[in-house]
Amino acid sequence: MTTEISANKDFIVHEILLSDTDSYSKPVIDKLSIIRREKASFPLITISQNSGSIITGTNRLPEIVRNYLIERNIKATVLEVGSNGICSLETFISIQLPGKTKLLYKKVKEENIIAILDGHFNNYIVTDHVFGQFRNKIHEPYENTAFIDEIAYFNNQQRIVLKNCGIIDPNSIDEYIAFGGYKAFIKSLKHYTHQDVCNIVEESMLRGRGGEGFYTGKKWKITLNTQGDQKYLICNAGETDPGAFMERLLIESDPHKVIEGIAIASYAIGARKAFIYIEGDYDLAIQRLTNAIQKAKEYGILGNDIFNSGYSLEVVVKKGAGASICGEETALIACIEGKRGIPHSKPPYPATYGLFGYPTVVNNVETLVNIPTIIEKGAQWFNSIGAADSKGTKVFSVSGKVEIIGLVEIEMGTKIRDIIFRVAGGIPNNKKLKAIHIGGPLGGMVGEDHLDSIIDYDSIMLTGTSLGSSGMVVLDEDSCIIDTVKYFMNFLQRESCGICIPCREGTRRMFDILENISKRPKDDLGNSSLQRFKGVMQLENLAEVIKDTSMCGFGIKAAIPVLTSLKWFRQEYEDHIFNRNCSAGVCQELKTFEINIEECTGCTLCAKKCPTAAIIGTPKNAHFIVQDKCIGCGICFETCVFNAIISK
Repeated sequence: MTTEISANKDFIVHEILLSDTDSYSKPVIDKLSIIRREKASFPLITISQNSGSIITGTNRLPEIVRNYLIERNIKATVLEVGSNGICSLETFISIQLPGKTKLLYKKVKEENIIAILDGHFNNYIVTDHVFGQFRNKIHEPYENTAFIDEIAYFNNQQRIVLKNCGIIDPNSIDEYIAFGGYKAFIKSLKHYTHQDVCNIVEESMLRGRGGEGFYTGKKWKITLNTQGDQKYLICNAGETDPGAFMERLLIESDPHKVIEGIAIASYAIGARKAFIYIEGDYDLAIQRLTNAIQKAKEYGILGNDIFNSGYSLEVVVKKGAGASICGEETALIACIEGKRGIPHSKPPYPATYGLFGYPTVVNNVETLVNIPTIIEKGAQWFNSIGAADSKGTKVFSVSGKVEIIGLVEIEMGTKIRDIIFRVAGGIPNNKKLKAIHIGGPLGGMVGEDHLDSIIDYDSIMLTGTSLGSSGMVVLDEDSCIIDTVKYFMNFLQRESCGICIPCREGTRRMFDILENISKRPKDDLGNSSLQRFKGVMQLENLAEVIKDTSMCGFGIKAAIPVLTSLKWFRQEYEDHIFNRNCSAGVCQELKTFEINIEECTGCTLCAKKCPTAAIIGTPKNAHFIVQDKCIGCGICFETCVFNAIISK
């Protein structure tokens, strides 16, 4: 359980939140030291509880640890924290004994937690699970154990957005305040007008992290200067793209920072009501958001006449139904209004005519989480980080063929190479990199030649793609470009709202063409390869038409996966078409199988397993595969114990 200060919250709030300095009275300093856990008088154990750890089946770990302590009569504090970003090594626990640094363990499961605890409490460290130790000048470090800030994954990041993730208790408002939370919001209320806050954000050159990269301060000013009886702020946490999990883990790990960003943004544009649009099946994220909103109300940080400033704010959580199209801001607004989530053409833009016809700002989670730090440290500080026209940091969900799957936060201007090989640990098993898909289903694909491209809005666009939903999927030599693009196109054609013909019919037709070239033709006539090549030519032209004629950003970007893969990996398309070959061996229906008659013993096992009766022969004699009947499923190849089946 966390140490809460509810009984003295007014005292703490006025001392910390209303102070313009970090100089507090001794009682407050002592209280802060306890909440921050700067000195441990008895053992402290933190357990990561987030979607990643739940997937690994470790949601019972807190209960197991508490029972362990009770059975052995050990007095200790057990806290649940969010994700530190490394999803592939979940679940993490940390243990800090009095006088010793905090040690972080990885890949902790129900079957090994007791051994780890027994070892740690008896001065025996289970080194197989040690990830590193936290640096602390007043505590004794462990020998031969790396410090967290020396590990490549953390050492090559610059954490602004992810600063608290995996460190603080997401359910404790006291802890968030003790680490400096909500001071930026109160500072805005006390010292800045609406226009002042907009000016600071504009001077910081923060660009929207939702993909388009529009300057946030400029958008806010449009809404602020538009007349309206009511104005709204919408936090878009509707993350439905496969391979993207950034916003969910951010909310689960640091919900109060999301609320503070929303509060400052709402104040800046003069909105008195804000909505958080989030996927309805994000149960843990919704639970922690709801708890954060309730706690903020209890502390007077949300509600009526906040700290006697005359400003009031209500924050409402709106659950989405999981439609990807609702990530588009006009479709999202329609959904909140209770209508079908479909986009409308622009102008008018939501900044002037949005929710219920009133001026509305739509920002995504990452954009808003940057705001408190900008207000706290100033526009010039933020402006000093990043590339020329892309300031600050960028968070990516890195997945696919990398050693470390998870969230990474890098300074704008960082090379793609550094993200993959320095932060994410490179490609497993010494495999060769083939491609990087950036920006989710609506993003694009680049190759090894682009490893030295830098991450910023303008440089990425030169490759034909965009930052999009900030998903980064890494493909190695065993991955098929066609199969990957087909996967994304299948997703897009199912998620299209169907309102405009180019998107509705075009995405389906592109998927059909990709499906056709990733399997063998039904006949082997001389013109079959020509027909398949025409399909690819049509694919490129079709993608350009969809891009030019679709109504909203969803349809316009739906062509990007096809166009970028054709641009940089045309050889792989031609190999599939002319040679009917998938070099990665992924497109199962392009494979052909033959039987080596010298190795075949006639055991008949493959013939019995074949689903299309394509294998003929008599027992104890060599068998043959009828190619016209073979569907390339590979069951015979997997079944044969004599290595008589040859795959081509």
